[in-house]
Amino acid sequence: MENLNDMIKMQLAHRTIREFKKDTVPEEIINQLIQVAERTATSNGMQACSIIRVTDPVIKKELADICGQEYVTRLPEFWIFVVDQYRNGQIAKEKGCQEDRINDMDRFFQGFTDACLMAQNVVNAAESIGLGTVYFGSILNNPSRTIKALNLPKLTFPALGLGFGYANQEPQLKPRMDMELRIFENNYKCFDNYSDMIKEYDEIMQTYYDLRQANQRVDSFSNQVVTKVKNFNPIRQKIVKTIEEQGFDLMKE
Repeated sequence: MENLNDMIKMQLAHRTIREFKKDTVPEEIINQLIQVAERTATSNGMQACSIIRVTDPVIKKELADICGQEYVTRLPEFWIFVVDQYRNGQIAKEKGCQEDRINDMDRFFQGFTDACLMAQNVVNAAESIGLGTVYFGSILNNPSRTIKALNLPKLTFPALGLGFGYANQEPQLKPRMDMELRIFENNYKCFDNYSDMIKEYDEIMQTYYDLRQANQRVDSFSNQVVTKVKNFNPIRQKIVKTIEEQGFDLMKE
């Protein structure tokens, strides 16, 4: 990785960390990461996302149960990034604006995008100062429970979780498929036989050891795809209903 700056080298070496040292992250660093979150790009300048910093062990345990990942209880830092149109809705009402459009799908996705961008910005900053990170899409295994655990008001919705701290493991760099299958010019490109295209990648993936499975090698990528397609969480299939219950108008008609 010659001629690359430190930031790019760090990003190319990204690994998910699931076990952390007991050391707490100094408040000075927490404040720096909050500042990074604050300066993240935001749709229309509306800053329609918020962060819940989870420090209560009872709430952590509840979220660990929702995620199905016990190690959530041991995370030094656990942040939940939240779609937040509640705040701007209240600001508009206090200014005498009675429009209901704050709850439309456009604004929901603006807030969701803001939350994802903010989380990635925090990850980049955290890793640049030697911290390890792990995302938790699994907070949506039961979004209603997550909403209740965090006492989220209407017009908010949990987008994703982020754990970070000082790494207590050294996982392998996880292989990725060739970008020929993922980057196109001007138009989306379809291939005649994806199995042939990823044959080499399938073989490489089987040399990767997943620390979540007692250092066992993982299955081929194509077999993982089949497993994920067959297995689904019925609660997550109803996530749209939960979004509606949070006050957002899906405009399905």
